[in-house]
Amino acid sequence: MIIFPAIDIRNGKCVRLMQGQYDQEEVYGDPAEMAKKWASKGGEYLHLVDLDGALTGKAENLPVIQSIVQSVNIPVQVGGGIRSIEQIESYLDAGVRRVITGTSALQHENFLKQAIQRFSRKLAVSIDAKNGFVATDGWTKTSNVRAVDFARKLEDLGLKTIIYTDIAKDGMLSGPNFQELQAINEAVKMDVIASGGITTKKDIQTLKQYNLYGAIIGKALYTGNIELEEMLKEV
Repeated sequence: MIIFPAIDIRNGKCVRLMQGQYDQEEVYGDPAEMAKKWASKGGEYLHLVDLDGALTGKAENLPVIQSIVQSVNIPVQVGGGIRSIEQIESYLDAGVRRVITGTSALQHENFLKQAIQRFSRKLAVSIDAKNGFVATDGWTKTSNVRAVDFARKLEDLGLKTIIYTDIAKDGMLSGPNFQELQAINEAVKMDVIASGGITTKKDIQTLKQYNLYGAIIGKALYTGNIELEEMLKEV
């Protein structure tokens, strides 16, 4: 199982939000320096989110992300407001290994089909859910689409990787939604990356038992709840 240290970017800074709330922000400094820190501690893949882009639908922090790609020798995946083929191409041209799309996948099926056809394994879809239903618009709205059903539909379209985030758990240090993660992982053959609430070594051990492809760790790394080196020993 791959551990993905998370770097959320807002206004060019590395930040953490609680439950995706933009008014509940903690600033942790320069994103490129943070990327180098996680790489030096053994991180093998970074997960970046452009929080500004998640709201505007534009690559607001592309220069910052380019600097991160250039400053580390490990692959990077990026999400946050990616709603066009051109945006995907701009990130891939910048050296990003995998690009993540979110709400646009639910709302624009033609875009999704085209993106999967063109980019295949360089594309992932983030399923952000609340109470088992897909959330949209930067987590501000909840749809009537069940996360498990959406995952199956994505697999039918040919997608290879999904990221599952439980909004209620994100940034709360309360443990992931194991029940929903297990249901998603059993429902599809795709690579599933867990995100949201992963806090302890025991969380990692439990996720590993589910044979998940990866786990994104955010706030627990920044607060010191988990040391990355210790976590990597568990996988």
